[in-house]
Amino acid sequence: MSARISLPERIAEYLAERRRLGFELHYMGQALGRFARYAEAAGHRGPLTVELMASWARQAKGGQGDRGTATRALRLLRPFTRWLQQFEPATEVPDEATFGPVPGRLTPHIFRDEEVEALLEAAGQVGPPLRSAVMRTLFGLIACTGLRISEALALVNADVDLKVGLLTVRCSKFGKSRLVPLHPSAVAALCAYRGERTKYVPADPEGRFFIATRGRRLGRALSDRQAHRIFDQLRRKLGWVSRGGHGAARIHDLRHSFAVRRLLRWHEQGENVHEHMLALSTYMGHAKVSNTYWYLTGTPELLQVVSRRFEHFVDPYEAEEDDDG
Repeated sequence: MSARISLPERIAEYLAERRRLGFELHYMGQALGRFARYAEAAGHRGPLTVELMASWARQAKGGQGDRGTATRALRLLRPFTRWLQQFEPATEVPDEATFGPVPGRLTPHIFRDEEVEALLEAAGQVGPPLRSAVMRTLFGLIACTGLRISEALALVNADVDLKVGLLTVRCSKFGKSRLVPLHPSAVAALCAYRGERTKYVPADPEGRFFIATRGRRLGRALSDRQAHRIFDQLRRKLGWVSRGGHGAARIHDLRHSFAVRRLLRWHEQGENVHEHMLALSTYMGHAKVSNTYWYLTGTPELLQVVSRRFEHFVDPYEAEEDDDG
């Protein structure tokens, strides 16, 4: 790097330039910041090298990530390093030769209705009444709204308006906030949980809605780690076999399942799915509607719907002739 302009300064300059053009770059900005801190801690001097970048990418997710994780981390550096070459020509630009191409999105485990019911029943038996209420309500809320686990855990009491049946999700994954309307059945379940919760913890408007339930942590924010630990225990207890591309069903698959069920329901009702995609994308907090369209081709259930629709527009005899030709 230049002796006059540090890596963090170059990153700030790059982000400011791109944001003036309308790009938000929230996630990339965080990644570039982590990379700058890593380079400083490593004592790196001089032009950026692929070796340094690959070393940083390998330690993503605490070094517990797979090849795909490292590949995606490295890809985030590519636009910045290309831009940086105009000032530091010796800057190296990472390509697919390091970790290979970015893997495609893995098919999620789509929960059947009976699996969700079994999960909630099992969650209602994990321990004392408060703990059972917390876990059952958390998993149920994600299943019926498609919230991200991080969004659900970040809710404070003031974000949960049960009089009008509305959640306020603040500054989620892409830095955007949104309103999430609730079905009356979800409102009833959340009311029951809030009633159980206030028996143990005062109703502070700024207190977390989903809370830890043991010892000195009683009333504090429920941790992501704890939620995943209990979910994994229940998954093993219920003996599920993953029907997706991941090794096991995940909490995040409840979100995927919500989207797939909604799309299937619209199809069964004879609705024009494409007319509703923007609304679903907004409801789920997707950055781009293309992320929502992925469900149409990324899951076996919806692939079957797409293929059946396609059959209506294809003459089977004509198709056979094409195959022979």
